[in-house]
Amino acid sequence: MDELARAVEAALFAAEEPMTAEALAGFLGGAAVGDVREALRSVAADYEKRGVHLVERAKRWHFETAPDLAHLLRREKEQVRRLSRAATEVLAIIAYHEPVSRAEIESIRGVQTSGGTLDVLMEAGWVKIAGRREVPGRPTIYATTPDFLDHFGLSSRRDLPGIAELRATGLLDPVDDAYEELIGEEGTEEGQSAAEEVDEPADEA
Repeated sequence: MDELARAVEAALFAAEEPMTAEALAGFLGGAAVGDVREALRSVAADYEKRGVHLVERAKRWHFETAPDLAHLLRREKEQVRRLSRAATEVLAIIAYHEPVSRAEIESIRGVQTSGGTLDVLMEAGWVKIAGRREVPGRPTIYATTPDFLDHFGLSSRRDLPGIAELRATGLLDPVDDAYEELIGEEGTEEGQSAAEEVDEPADEA
């Protein structure tokens, strides 16, 4: 292992939280980001068969226990908390449409969304406030967090299951259908408006 790879390994081992390649480059005295990324891939490959792995989550790198050994480290019985149907639907909508406002979530679901549902997702660390939409009223918008990706073992949102897969499991029923219905209604309204404009008689000369 070359010196940069060893330095990257040491920095991540001592880090209190995951680090991006850019942060590592700065921490290591201004090393080239491209070289740091190559060193990260080298270290990750070196750890593939070990008891800990170097993984990337949301462009941040950290060491974690190899999945097949995690059970050996558990000392307490896990308490499984199931999300409610509403929370599951809201989480799916945010993940696929982020950043999204509460009103937009309600439009897709077709029902009102309680503030408590969003609070549960934020307390779990999977959803965060991502700012405000620059429209009248400036509504709060929501997005997923790196913890969401980490919990579900995703490197990025590009790894989310396809809509077809989610529909097959029933996760997006009726969320996906409601979204399609909403889009269809908007399309119909636009078509009606266009028809009215076309049917309007022209002024006589």
